[in-house]
Amino acid sequence: METDWSVIFDYLPALLAGAKTTVYITILGLVGGMVLGTLAGLMRAYGGWLLNAIAFVYIEAIRGTPIVVQVMFLYFALPVLADIRIDPMSAAILAIVVNAGAYIAEIVRGAFLSISKGLTEAGLAIGLPHWKVLLYIVGPLAFRRLIPPLGNQFIVSLKDTSLFIVIGVGELTRTGQEIMASNFRAVEIWTAVAIIYLIMTGTLTLILRVTEKRMKIL
Repeated sequence: METDWSVIFDYLPALLAGAKTTVYITILGLVGGMVLGTLAGLMRAYGGWLLNAIAFVYIEAIRGTPIVVQVMFLYFALPVLADIRIDPMSAAILAIVVNAGAYIAEIVRGAFLSISKGLTEAGLAIGLPHWKVLLYIVGPLAFRRLIPPLGNQFIVSLKDTSLFIVIGVGELTRTGQEIMASNFRAVEIWTAVAIIYLIMTGTLTLILRVTEKRMKIL
């Protein structure tokens, strides 16, 4: 079968709709992952032994299992264990939240602990409560160091959405598979899918590079 690149334009609206779903899952998942990861990271860095242990178990459990297993657990096993049934889209977003949160937690912990303890001691010495020291002194410096590894995690999470094909979420990869199954144009369709992923990850990378430069991150 000869290649016919014109078929890409015929199915481009469907592929872009799938890409839109991919971006939607990624954004919502990463927003939740940032909140969860920041909380878990601070628990690891500054929490007592109990909070530290809780965060440690969560992080190691998630980092030690594949995200495809996690989303299948949420979608198939959770209804059996807790009588809680969620739709595929919600399971996909929750999987990104939980998975990205574990990796972001370690990024946050490392960034905060990399800041000199002298700054924390100086803040405490002038009478600031510990939370204000973290928020106004340590936090802004740690945030600059967070951006490069966070960017990498954002890109990984975006590509991880392709694994949600196993629960039938209509993201970009699923859309490409359905189109290919109807016309058997594997070369053209999967090339288009790959290019769209490259555009999304390239755009995200560019945004992060500009952010790094504007903040003068060394």
